[in-house]
Amino acid sequence: MNKLYVGNLPFTCGDNDLEGLFSSFEGFVSAKVIIDRYSGKSKGFGFVEFTDGNTAQAALSMDGTDFDGRTLKVNLAREKRESGGTGGGSRDRRY
Repeated sequence: MNKLYVGNLPFTCGDNDLEGLFSSFEGFVSAKVIIDRYSGKSKGFGFVEFTDGNTAQAALSMDGTDFDGRTLKVNLAREKRESGGTGGGSRDRRY
């Protein structure tokens, strides 16, 4: 896995700030802070991507690092699950 989840980011953190934290790792590819589509503000987490799994493993060392007064949570990113969009019930309801 080449992608890491980075949580507990300061809400003022942008893509460039996140990139600055991880760009020193060889094989760094990209950094993206997730923004709320309605408010336009950071959700407090993001993702960083590397060229290979070994570099991503090395970057896990950033877990627990203090960044702007917040303790970062760095984990391997999980695959996004498909959402059915029905709220969890049966799709074939009869009324």
